[in-house]
Amino acid sequence: MTATVTQTFAAIGDPIRSTIVDRLASSDATVGELVALFEISFQAVSQHLDVLERAGLLTRRREGRTRRVQLVLEPLEEALTWMESRRDRLEQRYARLDDLLDTLNDSTDTPEERP
Repeated sequence: MTATVTQTFAAIGDPIRSTIVDRLASSDATVGELVALFEISFQAVSQHLDVLERAGLLTRRREGRTRRVQLVLEPLEEALTWMESRRDRLEQRYARLDDLLDTLNDSTDTPEERP
């Protein structure tokens, strides 16, 4: 697992941060809009945004007096690729296990059970 994937999972492992990522997946938002989603302080949300930014999952930019937050998709896509490769490997293993169980089942059939 790459450092980026590890950082991504660590960052989105928190329910508040995963909610922020879900919200930003639909559109950019101001920090104030993100704060409004939770019953925690502005400073607490800002700390969660810092974690997500260090993981490369978002960028913040100033627009006048507000700060706009934008989701960065690349780390999420890398994590998805990692998960899909693990799923593919598991599916291959299960297919081999199914084949083995079918073989064992066929070899244990008695002559009267065979068609």
